[in-house]
Amino acid sequence: MKIKTSIAIISGCLVIFLFLMLPVFLSIQGQKEDLVASFKGSTFSLKDVNNNTITEKSFDGPLTAIFFGFTNCPDICPMTLSNIDLVINNLSERKRKDFKVFFVSIDPDRDSPSVIKNYLETFQNKMFGITGDPKKVFLLSQSWGVLSEKIFNQDGNYLINHSSSVLLLKDGKYLDRINHHAKYKDMFKVINKYLR
Repeated sequence: MKIKTSIAIISGCLVIFLFLMLPVFLSIQGQKEDLVASFKGSTFSLKDVNNNTITEKSFDGPLTAIFFGFTNCPDICPMTLSNIDLVINNLSERKRKDFKVFFVSIDPDRDSPSVIKNYLETFQNKMFGITGDPKKVFLLSQSWGVLSEKIFNQDGNYLINHSSSVLLLKDGKYLDRINHHAKYKDMFKVINKYLR
């Protein structure tokens, strides 16, 4: 009898807990969906490393990855781009053709087209490097929810603290994001899934 009473009390508490917490869970889910919906990008016109014009239309296609970074980044940027490079190596021929990767420099003052070109040539696969007017780059990064700030040291040099997720787009629209902490296998799984 005591066990039945205990189970009834626990069940009742659980129902009350779920009843009270459901609005909180729905609110969190709603906030997440609102946040995702806010990643819309913006119209822009910048240059790639070959001085070709790149606009928001360049992001159209079955799957596009955008990574905002800078060539002087000591660890996260080269590690993330290396993982993307490895993913491309292991995609089927057809999937490679459907996958475009853009590296947008958030340090256009130092990252000239030639600097970015040399940097991206250290990877095996084609990645489009984008740079241009600092204000335009900043507005583009903001439109995708990417934050950045310069951290100066005593000798006047700086690094850039920045959001470093890989953004995934389908037909130019936000699809998903991959955290820069993701291991290669997890990154491959997500990208391969969207290329089916």
